[in-house]
Amino acid sequence: MRLLIVGQLNGQIGAATKIALDKGVKVAHANTVDQALAALRDGHGADLLMVDVAQPIAHLFTQLQTERIHVPIVACGIGTDAAAAVEAIKGGAKEYIPLPPDAQLIGAILAAVADDGHQMIFEDKAMANVIALAEQVAPSEASILITGESGTGKEVLARHVHRKSNRADKPFISINCAAIPDNLLESELFGHEKGSFTGAVARRIGKFEEADGGTLLLDEVSEMDTRLQAKLLRALQERVIDRVGGGKPVKVNIRVIATSNRDLQQAVRDGTFREDLLYRLNVVNLKIPPLRERPADILALANHFARKYADVNGVPVRPLAESAKRTLMTHQWRGNVRELENTIHRAVLLAQGADIGEAAIRLPDGSKVGDDVVAITAPGAVARAAQAAETVNREMVGRTVSDVERDLILQTLNHCLGNRTHAANILGISIRTLRNKLKQYTDEGVRVPLPGELRAAY
Repeated sequence: MRLLIVGQLNGQIGAATKIALDKGVKVAHANTVDQALAALRDGHGADLLMVDVAQPIAHLFTQLQTERIHVPIVACGIGTDAAAAVEAIKGGAKEYIPLPPDAQLIGAILAAVADDGHQMIFEDKAMANVIALAEQVAPSEASILITGESGTGKEVLARHVHRKSNRADKPFISINCAAIPDNLLESELFGHEKGSFTGAVARRIGKFEEADGGTLLLDEVSEMDTRLQAKLLRALQERVIDRVGGGKPVKVNIRVIATSNRDLQQAVRDGTFREDLLYRLNVVNLKIPPLRERPADILALANHFARKYADVNGVPVRPLAESAKRTLMTHQWRGNVRELENTIHRAVLLAQGADIGEAAIRLPDGSKVGDDVVAITAPGAVARAAQAAETVNREMVGRTVSDVERDLILQTLNHCLGNRTHAANILGISIRTLRNKLKQYTDEGVRVPLPGELRAAY
């Protein structure tokens, strides 16, 4: 983990540094916010910023947002100055640490940032086989393609490969290719020179250079534009990159891991993914089976999440009741580990008594896990389903295909609370196609929900 301390911390910088170093953290210093920003732009990455409240934290936060540098901020100040703490949190800090620094408090914050969500939890033989292959190839320099459904834990496995590689003491840098618009992704990957485009206020080192010596994870690489794929292929073949607006190639030394929840062979046939790039990335393929195909992992993960979220929320650690275990084992888990984690988090909060019972295992809408399956076999369900289908058919008659498509997309997006990636996965289309459709609807005056927002009506 990399910690960047910003400011003088009123003479407490040495104590804070020692605490961090004792916990195995790599520590760097910057006297001012501007120096910190310059260091981050130059590729001296950080996983956490510990900033003196005397520094302009709001300005730092705004600049990080503008330049799309995603690093959490923790503010530090002498004593328990409530006003300073409030201003720091308003300015964008995640936490406030009173000085002189407390070793346990700093340790807890560092542990939270390092995140225990990157642990490999598995018991099923199917997953054990994948892990064994991952650990076998980890020490090599081969590019790896990790495939599997959304939510199966592809990034977690990528981090595991990095930890087991010869580059474990170097940076692990991740970029989600589906979450960044095409016109910005090139700059994010390869960096840019000052003035190379509107908004390029300073030279910025890209993810390739930031990961130099370590591992670069290209998450959802299938969503990358074909033009950018050609530049990525050159970077992988030649081990050099060109910054946007730059005139001189830059050498890089990285190991690339890519992930995709789509069929890249089909994408090659469709002309949306370069075949030569697929060969370059897919030297070793690690295919993660969906959670429903590794049942022994369900309870292992559920127990892990029950302990984790009990600690996070400050509630007693409760075991899973036998009825809850049966419910978990019979659910299909279409959202895989991500869905299971959210379900157990809810269950920890809803549970009453000495254990987590079946009643606490609920879906986001409040219905019990498995209710959708039970309804199919309930008395009268066939008749109700037929009536519902007939109603839908009547509603569709006389409407255009584009109208039906628009409603389907917007209803799915509403179901996902505006999450574009999840909606695209459910619809079976690329995130790029979804973005283009949503832009079209917005241009037509249709209100599109923002991420995390529920659309009121259709």
